[in-house]
Amino acid sequence: MMRKYFLSTVMILTLLIMASFSGGLSEFVNAEGMDISGKEVMEKVYNRDAGDNRQSNLKMILINKHGSERVRELKQLSASFAGVDKKIMFFISPKDVRGTSFMNWSYQDGRADIQWIYLPALRKVRRISSESKSDYFMGSDFTYDDMGDRKLEDDKHRLLKTEEINGEFCYLVENIPVEKDSIYSKTITWVLKDKWIELKKEFYDQEGKLLKELRVEEYHGIDGILTVTISEMENFQSDHKTQLIVSEVEYNSNIAESEFTERNMRTGL
Repeated sequence: MMRKYFLSTVMILTLLIMASFSGGLSEFVNAEGMDISGKEVMEKVYNRDAGDNRQSNLKMILINKHGSERVRELKQLSASFAGVDKKIMFFISPKDVRGTSFMNWSYQDGRADIQWIYLPALRKVRRISSESKSDYFMGSDFTYDDMGDRKLEDDKHRLLKTEEINGEFCYLVENIPVEKDSIYSKTITWVLKDKWIELKKEFYDQEGKLLKELRVEEYHGIDGILTVTISEMENFQSDHKTQLIVSEVEYNSNIAESEFTERNMRTGL
């Protein structure tokens, strides 16, 4: 079974929840006396059923501080093969990004993710270096690091407290990177109890200031799997947003490993 990680990206780029936040947040209880640890909460998130493979359409809406929007449409595939979770995304429109593709391989044995991007204008597949992981992906509010699959052991997890959000019970978990050169000093995640979906996530920069926030706005059960269909990343420091709308989701279809190659990045769908 393919392991489930937060931003996914995408497909990164495909993980998050809830129809409205208008009800606000209210503290429920602190973490003292809880019968579950922060690590155990996040372990349930990472191991939540995500199907053996998945394909879907993705609409990426980039919103600047003036409210102007740019819309990009993509096709994305993900599957697991012999301990490697593979994802690939193809930009379909508009014309200026059509033909661009991105691929991520995440190793379940703990090795670092490998990422590639293909830019048609250069006619070359380029591997994303570790120094570029803090760069933002295609003008969005997601970094290349966000587009990868974070592993449980990459962070130290601490349960802070629990809260209710619009009547749903959430665990709040602080996640501090083990690596000192991480692009974030910490993240704080709101996890829905029993559903084990990350409803909200805050990202803090290296100075400890709130940088951005990922919110799930809608999720549904598709083929028995809870699936985030609308989510939004808001960057408070740049006053920019990226909304993700997922549609035409299909799980456990016949996706060949040959889909996840540099050659396929060049040839496209």
